[in-house]
Amino acid sequence: MKRLPLVRVLCAVVAGLLGTIAFPPYGWWPLAFVSVAGLSILTRGQRVRTGALLGFGYAAGLFLPMLHFTSIYVGAAPWLILTFSQTWYVTALGAVLPLVQRCRFPAVLTAGAWVAEEALRSRAPFGGFPWGRWGFSQATSPLRWFAALGGVPLVTFVVALIGALLAGAITGPGLIKRPMRLATALVLVLLGGALAWPLKPPAAPRTVTIAAIQGDVPDRGLEFNARRRQVLDNHVTQTLLLAAQVAAGKVAKPQLVLWPENASDIDPTDNADAAVQIQRAADAVGVPILVGAVLDGPGPDHISNAGLVWFPSSAPKPGPGQVYVKRHPVPFAEYIPLRSIARLISSDVDLVPRDMVSGTGNGLITDTPFPIGDVICFEVAYDSLVRSSVKAGAQMLVIQTNNATFGHTGETYQQLAMSKLRAVETGRTVVQVATSGKSAIIAPDGHVEAESGALFTPAILVRTVPLSTATTLDTRIGAQLEWVLVALGLLGIGAGARLERKERKGRAQPTARTKERELTETRTV
Repeated sequence: MKRLPLVRVLCAVVAGLLGTIAFPPYGWWPLAFVSVAGLSILTRGQRVRTGALLGFGYAAGLFLPMLHFTSIYVGAAPWLILTFSQTWYVTALGAVLPLVQRCRFPAVLTAGAWVAEEALRSRAPFGGFPWGRWGFSQATSPLRWFAALGGVPLVTFVVALIGALLAGAITGPGLIKRPMRLATALVLVLLGGALAWPLKPPAAPRTVTIAAIQGDVPDRGLEFNARRRQVLDNHVTQTLLLAAQVAAGKVAKPQLVLWPENASDIDPTDNADAAVQIQRAADAVGVPILVGAVLDGPGPDHISNAGLVWFPSSAPKPGPGQVYVKRHPVPFAEYIPLRSIARLISSDVDLVPRDMVSGTGNGLITDTPFPIGDVICFEVAYDSLVRSSVKAGAQMLVIQTNNATFGHTGETYQQLAMSKLRAVETGRTVVQVATSGKSAIIAPDGHVEAESGALFTPAILVRTVPLSTATTLDTRIGAQLEWVLVALGLLGIGAGARLERKERKGRAQPTARTKERELTETRTV
């Protein structure tokens, strides 16, 4: 009997590993169902403590390989700490799954519990870390269309529901109920595909031509920051090449040019040389450029990660215009919470000498020829940040990102999957523009219209894309459905705990009666 928990934990680790393979760069999305089913089967009928142990093993198998990209250039410490911080949420989930599965409709309540786990993990601590949500594994599956109805939480709910139904079909009683559970799971997948036609965005009243510039960086990892001027020059060079292609009639003239995050880590509002180079690029192409720039301040100890609109000399007001400052800097990467304590763990915190400040607003930029929503790097993982721009009137979304820090890892492809799902969720064209790749122009149905080739290679993407003013159901209802699904999961946990208490009480009562009878017999004697 002592070996059984160890065997189960090892099986839980394997189930978590299968979940990792559901995400890019592998992208075997059906394995998400198998992974969820595995944890459901392993925790069924177990004690809460055993469920927690299984959840911990499962989370280790899921997050250790998925988040390995954080260790590429800064060592194992950040990777292990981040992984450890995420495992506790799934550990808690594993603890409550045995309770939830005692209830009626266990598959539905299990799916709600998964949504609750992701909702908490996406918000706390330090604003949360929404990487590895099941919804993001379905960017190329038929289930992606559920995102237009209820965003990432609804896609996660459906994935977990299918996985729980699969678990019930394998372990549940009855020869009739098992095929019915499998049929239900299949119907949900087919329903996702059937939603493709009615939920496709309506014909766009207006199209525009845009260009995304991937200038590349001179070095991988963190060292590219030491050659900031070269990064800026790379993006200027590619924009000048674009201007030459337009002049030669090889490509259409864009109405807006997009540069990635960190395209200019030299503050062009303070450094005249950087400003001259950006102005040169804007004048050559003759249209505004959305520049990913790092701006100094406020004060000597802070910087801002910003999207800065830069106008050509032919514009009424040349030079810098509207600025969007990243609202959710990444903790322990772009700013260091509890710096003095963090330094005791690793001196690598000093690689971030100045903390990035958080911006405000909704991400809407209106200085451009048409309103766009600016989303910088990891912000694409946060539902509310993306949704706020669309609700404010953004007709297209731009994801400015810099993935050079993570080299040739799965991070780039995982982020691209998020951008694809955001396109479906919002009904908007999404342009992901990266320093070193992957850059992509994504249609509102999630289809990639154009993308850069090999990583760490310059690229110019030019496409005519639709704008949209219509809103999906998810955009209109916001997080309301997510909270309903969370409440469903909490209801299952509460009901399961109540059933367990009743069972314990029922088991204890015969014992008490037996002792009372024995005492009576003793007195009689």
